[in-house]
Amino acid sequence: MRRIWIDTDMGFDDLAAVAMVAAAEGVAVAGLSLVAGNAPLPRVVRNACAASEVFGWPFAIHAGAARPLAGPLVTAAYVLGPDGMPSTGRRLPEPASIPDPVPALAALCRFLEEGGREILALGPLTNIAALAIARPDLVPAIGRLVWMGGSAGPGNHSAAAEFNAFVDPEALQCVIDAGVRVEMVGLDTCRQVPVTARDAAALRARGADRALLLADLLDGYVRIADPEGLKTMALYDPVAAAAIIDPAAVAFREARLDAELSGRLTRGMTVIEWRARKAAPNALVAVTADASRVRALFMDGLGRAIEGAPT
Repeated sequence: MRRIWIDTDMGFDDLAAVAMVAAAEGVAVAGLSLVAGNAPLPRVVRNACAASEVFGWPFAIHAGAARPLAGPLVTAAYVLGPDGMPSTGRRLPEPASIPDPVPALAALCRFLEEGGREILALGPLTNIAALAIARPDLVPAIGRLVWMGGSAGPGNHSAAAEFNAFVDPEALQCVIDAGVRVEMVGLDTCRQVPVTARDAAALRARGADRALLLADLLDGYVRIADPEGLKTMALYDPVAAAAIIDPAAVAFREARLDAELSGRLTRGMTVIEWRARKAAPNALVAVTADASRVRALFMDGLGRAIEGAPT
């Protein structure tokens, strides 16, 4: 049984990615560590604890970094609203539970010390950088770090930078410099996988309370691209989830990856050198996604979440 740790800032697409991993055959979610990004950390914590209660997640949730390594926190509230999860109706309830008292850094260390090797990161890499700084001896234990972030082309938060990379580029560079071979699933690849209002309607047709909640959240997510819900919206975190659970879902190429830290217009840009003769590769960068395969995993994950907690 593969054990995958998930580091997340818990928006809707994060929730869907967690559901995909939880539903995958031969895979178990080892735990969740939370990081500020989509929303401030207290809201991220509430989202994760509420999702755990609604969907019966059996794994522990650990609060992590509330701010980037350097500079103030920038959130996606301007796009996602104050709770980080736009909806056309139902929302996650306020949770009754609280996170596990073990902080994210200690939990991540324990995961690696006990033989864990795979991490799926869905937000800024602050928690992973904190691990690299505090316990450099554990960095070689990270066998695989799949990260939804960055871009091999234009950004979304700025002209040059993808949001997760922009929020904490120092963390990304810290992880790279520590010797972790990041598998970057960037905007350009995620945008190859569309989701539409019809997918929300398919969930709504199932009728159950969980289905109606997920349908409204998915509909709200789709309407980020178009308030009328007539256009497609790209899947983001679910593409990274597909990459870690299904080797055929996403194709990667070796490249040199670095984060721009000081550019006035380019801070947070992921600078990718594809030419090995210019710079030795240090990362894998996603180039193509099998849209039908990723979408099938996405809908199956949400379907399993509707049916009940995975066993």
